[in-house]
Amino acid sequence: MAFQLRRRKPAPPPTPPAQMNLERPSAQDIYEQVANNARQELGRSGISLFFSGIAGGIFMGLSGMGNAIAVALLTPAGATPTAATLFIGKMFYPLGFIAVILGRSQLFTENTLYPVALVLAEKQHFFKTLKLWAIVLGANILGAGTFATLASFTGALRPEFVSTLSWLGVEAASRPFGTIFWSGVVGGWIIASVAWLVSGSHSITGSVMIIWMLAFVVGLGGFAHCIAGSGEVLTAVFLGHATPMAFPRWLLAAVAGNISGGVGMVTLIEYGQVVYGGDAEAEALPVASGSVSIKIESHQPDDESSR
Repeated sequence: MAFQLRRRKPAPPPTPPAQMNLERPSAQDIYEQVANNARQELGRSGISLFFSGIAGGIFMGLSGMGNAIAVALLTPAGATPTAATLFIGKMFYPLGFIAVILGRSQLFTENTLYPVALVLAEKQHFFKTLKLWAIVLGANILGAGTFATLASFTGALRPEFVSTLSWLGVEAASRPFGTIFWSGVVGGWIIASVAWLVSGSHSITGSVMIIWMLAFVVGLGGFAHCIAGSGEVLTAVFLGHATPMAFPRWLLAAVAGNISGGVGMVTLIEYGQVVYGGDAEAEALPVASGSVSIKIESHQPDDESSR
């Protein structure tokens, strides 16, 4: 009896996850990713959050350090940095944000977006969110203090780098309380926007570009960020270039502004768009009659035609 050897059809490729799907994600897709991130963060133990927060605070020192090194190298001794020098220095400001966000360390201003977006829909997570904030904020500040101690007292950085870092801290802390608060609102809004956009990004490269561009604007505009600026202000305090009370005053204004910007200008807006505004149940309008619809399909030869 003659028989025909049949070729086994290849298994269909697995469905790619949402992050790898090249189709533009909807606001609902991004919100679901944000809510999933929030559940993961709220499910972590306190000790895990604490150590991750310390790491995040230390890594954020890269922002001030990169900025200070660039400014110091481009400024002659005894001279005042020019506008062009400060512009170049701010190009290195996003380093800390890139390291923390891609490394998935805890950053307080990210957590003004993720858990709050979830709490607005699931109120039972409110107290867990407050606990998360308290642990991460405290750990971030401790990490920033660790970086400032390393920079100020160990000789790890060249004296001109430390001096420039302290100068940046004095500049930040000497601003009026109201100015720090409102600049913190803008800074919190931008960094929470970074967290939202990264959640909808398709690739690591795209995430890096998003973080770099928006964090660069934060640095360039001098907008207060309660963790990135803590290393600079604490260095100024440790070296005696600012009073001990300068840091808590600056920190209070920066934290209040970052929370207001992150929660008010991003989370509530996006929650209102997706959940309250009905994007979750919205359907695309049907194609109008008489219009031309173009559909592109990829065809692979079947078994018979491929022989």
